[in-house]
Amino acid sequence: MGITKKPTMDEALPKQGARRHFLGKGALLGLATAGVSLGLAGCKDDKAAVKPAAAAPQGAAGGHELAPGQLDDYYHFSSGGHSGEARIMGIPSGRTLRRIPVFNIDPMCGWGITNESKQIMGTKADGSLKYTTGDTHHVHGSYKDGTYDGRWLFVNDKIHSRLARIRMDTMECDKIIELPNVQGFHGIFPDKRDPVDANINYTTRVFCGAEFHTPLPNDGRDLDDPSKWGCLFTCVDASSMEVRWQCRIDGNMELVASSYDGKLACSTQYNTEGGADLPSMMAAELDACIFFDIARIEQLVKNGKFTTIGSSKVPVVDGRKAANADPKSAVTCYVPVGKNPHGVNASPDGKYMVCAGKLSPTATVIEVALVEKWFAGELKQPRDAVVAEPEIGLGPLHTAFDGKGNAFTSLFLDSQVVKWNVDKSIAQFKGDKAVKPVLDKLDVTYQPGHGYSSMGETKEADGKYFNSGNKFSKDRFLPVGPLHPETEQLIDISGEKMRTIADHTAYPEPHDGIIVRRDVVKTRQVYTMDEFPNAVTPAAAGIERKGNKVTVRMMSMAPAFSMPVIKVKKGDEVTLILTNHDKVEDLTHGCAIPSHNICFIVNPQETKSVTFKTDKAGAFWIYCSHFCHALHLEMRSRLLVEG
Repeated sequence: MGITKKPTMDEALPKQGARRHFLGKGALLGLATAGVSLGLAGCKDDKAAVKPAAAAPQGAAGGHELAPGQLDDYYHFSSGGHSGEARIMGIPSGRTLRRIPVFNIDPMCGWGITNESKQIMGTKADGSLKYTTGDTHHVHGSYKDGTYDGRWLFVNDKIHSRLARIRMDTMECDKIIELPNVQGFHGIFPDKRDPVDANINYTTRVFCGAEFHTPLPNDGRDLDDPSKWGCLFTCVDASSMEVRWQCRIDGNMELVASSYDGKLACSTQYNTEGGADLPSMMAAELDACIFFDIARIEQLVKNGKFTTIGSSKVPVVDGRKAANADPKSAVTCYVPVGKNPHGVNASPDGKYMVCAGKLSPTATVIEVALVEKWFAGELKQPRDAVVAEPEIGLGPLHTAFDGKGNAFTSLFLDSQVVKWNVDKSIAQFKGDKAVKPVLDKLDVTYQPGHGYSSMGETKEADGKYFNSGNKFSKDRFLPVGPLHPETEQLIDISGEKMRTIADHTAYPEPHDGIIVRRDVVKTRQVYTMDEFPNAVTPAAAGIERKGNKVTVRMMSMAPAFSMPVIKVKKGDEVTLILTNHDKVEDLTHGCAIPSHNICFIVNPQETKSVTFKTDKAGAFWIYCSHFCHALHLEMRSRLLVEG
């Protein structure tokens, strides 16, 4: 009787190619069994024509690793998915530099705990947070002269339809608003210059696309008649963070982009049918990329030609097809593209918008100037604005650019990134059968979602790096239980062939991001105490009681708090205001109080406050939770609560 050799762990693990093949075909099969017609019958396997570039062998990464103390060349700003946060990583190292709490609670810095952060996040009448969850998908920066200006980042919350703004000098959220009449706020993009005033060459507006259609108003009416439901495109003022207007459209929206001349914004549209379930969402053959003429919308608002919805006072303009049949007065243009398009991205030269097919193996290239011609009544059909539609692979989702005329699109079903040339695609579309738009394909692991290149969404796209955010990692890392880490794979796109140079783990589930040159970002290291109206000075420090409301004004300076003992009574409502008087860079103090759910930090010269009830008698140590000094452990104050 023969002996069967037990396979080693490496032998037992599925090989990369086999797993890629399985995931791709499995996804196709799953969609097919759901009754979805993919329209892929004419898509041939083109792997023989374009051989995927192999991943770089171990040790051949070639300079992407940084020595200790060496700085990265780029900041990678990424959404944090259903953590509700944003994240900062270094490129090319992949090192996590900071997690920025936005829609989530973070006891390290006290976000969602301090009074200041609660005011930004939004509270109920009793002072508790209105929401404690968030789902960030997209992070985009503010612009000046077609490139990042280092002023703001904007990030969305898909669950509760909120838009947040992050200051790039302190990397902290300073404003959050909830969009009215909207559910499933997904796509987001700032404008690159003002659409009305030619002298304003920087971001003034943020455009927000809603993914789900709902009753309007959503107050219990029309619950059983989705044909009466609607979806709104929202414009937010970048400076005041107030909603300027909304535009009702047909179908649902996915991602958003804006033109470099400021005149147009656009969004991919799916569910043209207005269906409420999967079969009814898949009946039509085509969907669209919707273009919005911003100046015309704002002129209608100025002229009072708008409606409002429910209790909201936000002007709503009708952008549905039926109301915009005449191009010369239309505010929207529906350019037909493949069914269920995914991402839409502007090329760095400002000439084109590229929509990825998702359920079609193609990318659709739309010329911005031709869309403007349609609005002027000089183009017969919106579809005539399409100048190319190359076949690039299965499951195209998101497109980035290198500033050299090449595009890079993530292929979800093929588990690849494809490099293709825009001009060659246009030539092929015009009838040149000899031209081959696809230049290269690279395997990634596995199922890439968002992908973006260094400075790729600016006119300064430099063609150095592409980041592939992958939805599965499976056999790539040490197993840590049923929930696997996800993968950020860094790809060198500077040469003729793409080359994977690093795998970075990512806590699920990152979505979109941007890669920004480090010289663009100018951060502050120390606050100015005068910025905080409630800053505690020696003259103002102390305890003040008004009935059962107690205000404690305290200072910190390593290694001590200014008040060694704080006496209050059980049942008091205590507001503790803490100012860090240290001026040394990176000398941050913490403040934690056992049994009272209080933990936060104060950076140099910063002031924060918390309000809490003393609901139990006893002695509680207030201690510094952030290492600050050799006597850090001794940095304490006593909270004495009398019964």
